[in-house]
Amino acid sequence: MDHRKISKRRAAALARSGSLSSLAAIMRVLLAPGGCPWDRKQTHTTLLKYLREEAGEVASAVRRRDWSNLKEELGDVLLQVVFHSALAERDGRFRLSDVIRTVNAKMVRRHPHVFGGGERLATPAQVLSRWKKIKQAEKRRAAGRAR
Repeated sequence: MDHRKISKRRAAALARSGSLSSLAAIMRVLLAPGGCPWDRKQTHTTLLKYLREEAGEVASAVRRRDWSNLKEELGDVLLQVVFHSALAERDGRFRLSDVIRTVNAKMVRRHPHVFGGGERLATPAQVLSRWKKIKQAEKRRAAGRAR
């Protein structure tokens, strides 16, 4: 998709949108031939400093209880996720939908007390303990498959 083919009307609609699919579309335009030279030059490695920087800015906004700034900084972190996903898709590795599917599955899997009819947990400490046990079991299974 050549960015010169994006009309001002379409660009304005993308800018007003609150959908993740619009953000993904914006990123595809930026990475396409004729898109943004800076964005097209980026790699997963070159973007790491921005991911760290944005995460720090989220932490700062939370500490200051600056909710307006937090909204902006969370958007910047989300952009990093979408950017990395777009690079991976361009290279044939995975897509944003794969990232979302992976985290959805993880959240359901690691909350059996909510989604799986598992034993009810009454405290945050119990939830954290269960989460860690589930995560350790997942890592052991993954290591077994890698052999």
